[in-house]
Amino acid sequence: MRFTDGCTDCILSRVEYECRLAHADEETVGRARDACASLLESIRHDDVPSPVIASKVHRLAYRIAGSRDPYADLKTDNNRTALEVCALVEERLVSFRDRCLAAVIANTLDYGSLAHQVTDNFVEFFAAEFASGFTIDHTAEIEKRSERVVYLSDNCGEIVFDRLVLRALKERGSHVTLAVRGAPILNDATIEDVRKLGLDSIVDALLVNREGVAELGLHPAEVPGPLREAIDHATLVIAKGMANYESLSDFVDLPPVAYLMSVKCEPIARHVGAPVGSKIALLSKKR
Repeated sequence: MRFTDGCTDCILSRVEYECRLAHADEETVGRARDACASLLESIRHDDVPSPVIASKVHRLAYRIAGSRDPYADLKTDNNRTALEVCALVEERLVSFRDRCLAAVIANTLDYGSLAHQVTDNFVEFFAAEFASGFTIDHTAEIEKRSERVVYLSDNCGEIVFDRLVLRALKERGSHVTLAVRGAPILNDATIEDVRKLGLDSIVDALLVNREGVAELGLHPAEVPGPLREAIDHATLVIAKGMANYESLSDFVDLPPVAYLMSVKCEPIARHVGAPVGSKIALLSKKR
């Protein structure tokens, strides 16, 4: 997916949000917004997926704010909250569909977007969302295709429930490669984050989406060799969250891709054909 006019205000609001998370003063916040707005104007029409553009903007904001990981405390809080909820509901998550649904509900733990607000009571929110189920549900076919899986992760908090999906895949004999961010960006999971939760001990391989660089989704020209090889040999890619969705729409030679995400904005809603607020497990067959 390409960058749209509606993305501008959302990205710049996140720039302000993450600068304040980094305890920047208002002069620095304003300077970061102005610099990022100027950069965005110069690259917004580049022939690359929207997350590539957003990643460049966020990297600039981090440099100006003087922080490598402004979301660090939020990520810790997200994981703590998700662990508390997981302890309450895990025994009820018996099927592959149940675990995927739980992981999609946790995809809502995503901060700083104008179009999406994070609940202040995740326990009640989880119960209501679990009862309402998926808007698009291809989990039965997704499970059938999971012999060799590349699992593209997204947010912290969410990765607590991803852990349940990864265990379900391993229990059915799948070979699983987990890919995380190569450096901190927004509240997305890095190798350090998943190791703290023991996800590395569940999967067969743990890789990054770009070596040493803070990158949302996948940059088509910058996918590391080991991850590209894992994707080429996979029977299924499971892509969590909207950035991975926006990225993979640009890849032409992929195994079937299962998009597991909460729909948080109108451009994505129009693209997938499901309203904002939907929870989807959408299987796309490109190969």
